[in-house]
Amino acid sequence: MAKIVVMPKLGLTMTEGTLVTWKKAEGDQVKVGEILFEVSTDKLTNEVESSDEGIVRKLLVNEGDVVECLNPVAIIGSADEDISSLLNGSSEGSGSAEQSDTKAPKKEVEAVKGGDNLVVIGGGPGGYVAAIRAAQLGAKVTLIEKESLGGTCLNVGCIPTKVLLHSSQLLTEMKEGDKLGIDIEGSIVVNWKHIQKRKKIVIKKLVSGVSGLLTCNKVKVIKGTAKFESKDTILVTKEDGVAEKVNFDNAIIATGSMPFIPEIEGNKLSGVIDSTGALSLESNPESIAIIGGGVIGVEFASIFNSLGCKVSIIEMLPHILPPMDREISEIAKAKLIRDGININNNCKVTRIEQGEDGLKVSFIGDKGEESIDVEKVLIAVGRRSNIEGLDVEKIGVKTEGGSIIVNDKMETNVEGIYAIGDCTGKIMLAHVASDQGVVAAENIMGQNKKMDYKTVPACVYTKPELASVGLTEEQAKEKGIDYKVGKFQLAANGKSLIMNETGGVIKIITDKKYEEILGVHILGPRATDLITEAALALRLEATLEEIITTVHAHPTVGEAMKEAALAVNNQAIHMMNK
Repeated sequence: MAKIVVMPKLGLTMTEGTLVTWKKAEGDQVKVGEILFEVSTDKLTNEVESSDEGIVRKLLVNEGDVVECLNPVAIIGSADEDISSLLNGSSEGSGSAEQSDTKAPKKEVEAVKGGDNLVVIGGGPGGYVAAIRAAQLGAKVTLIEKESLGGTCLNVGCIPTKVLLHSSQLLTEMKEGDKLGIDIEGSIVVNWKHIQKRKKIVIKKLVSGVSGLLTCNKVKVIKGTAKFESKDTILVTKEDGVAEKVNFDNAIIATGSMPFIPEIEGNKLSGVIDSTGALSLESNPESIAIIGGGVIGVEFASIFNSLGCKVSIIEMLPHILPPMDREISEIAKAKLIRDGININNNCKVTRIEQGEDGLKVSFIGDKGEESIDVEKVLIAVGRRSNIEGLDVEKIGVKTEGGSIIVNDKMETNVEGIYAIGDCTGKIMLAHVASDQGVVAAENIMGQNKKMDYKTVPACVYTKPELASVGLTEEQAKEKGIDYKVGKFQLAANGKSLIMNETGGVIKIITDKKYEEILGVHILGPRATDLITEAALALRLEATLEEIITTVHAHPTVGEAMKEAALAVNNQAIHMMNK
């Protein structure tokens, strides 16, 4: 007799699990005690054994899916057995639930009341960190999120992008394996569906981890859309249409941002996508035009190019990666061009049209009007604050250019209302939002903290990586600072040579009088990890002497930081000083 296999309840607090990997496929024979699938939660990863013997007739969920405990995941039976009744039974519950949700009348329930309540609107890297920190300090915290915990970063931003980048960079290393003595026979095949599946698994695991952390810190999570009713009340509309009023003493707005789509003729044509769409393509396109040469555009260019797509970047400014030190970004640009990416600077896109075999992108630049034919067009010109529907104006919160105005304590002009992250329009980075969240939470709980933006690192996850903190050389000139520069080429670094990544450089900028570190800029392997030493140096107002007298391990890429510091005064050991 056929039987339904369900998601097991592996602990008292377990309510759902992520089905990580199926160990059996449809049609496989399975015996009692054999491993059927692997499941993970925020606390554990377990292999689930089959309690029945037979043929795996049907897999009801996909790898990476989150399944509630005791819900069906598979059907096991004999080869010729009719399982239609079980198939119908396994789908009725979810179908009827969706139907009842759709038809549920809109209701309103009484406000949640209590002392010292904090409400956090948005569960991204700013919001969930703020919620946890406030809970640690004794606040009664309610977090409201309309979509998935983790926000843009975990779901459609930092994390999934880096998953794709890691796969694409691994492919590049495999193709260059012969240089390292690794010969690969036969062709290397890109399995786009498996890359997407791994992306989904990584996201689910991290989102599940955030959920577990909030639960451990006793943060109440409400899934729904929030808007302000008054200076101490928020109305949350849940998925089932029920509206719940939540009273608060303090509120933190952490609603993030969304892709900015400029007014370009044809920007709504099929095949024109934003960064979210680029992460979920069904296949790797043969060609793509990327409008925007900032961090988002350049990272996607690196992904698609490495996976065999013909990539063209169209950037309005005279250089790519405008926030980075110009010298470093120009070296990166040259590397991207050598890798086969076509980069068009000083160019403005005028229109996008439907072509015979795809899309035609027209732009005007130094050479006059030009056009390229591509399969896809990615618009990656930046992001804008997302505060639509919050009704912040209703309670008097001041905004400018669609962003909420805050001070260094993350306070708005309305007492008890704070804002953090991308919705403030400051530095739109996940790690900035997290630190702003801590500052806001600690101020709410009686401390006196201010946000310091001097030590914020910027990272670009191309190959090689770029990372920067502090002043660029251009900024030092603009400020009229009397400065010095030291540079160390990673071609002279042993670990970089071992890794076959010798095209990088570390650049340090100091003032002349005290030799205080003002800025550090890195292009090379592990740059996004190495930049933390530089950020700490700025935080401690460190001098060259303090970096030089710190022993750096060998062989590491990090020891090049010391060499760059020595190079400021022409004292580098492992290169010729000018």
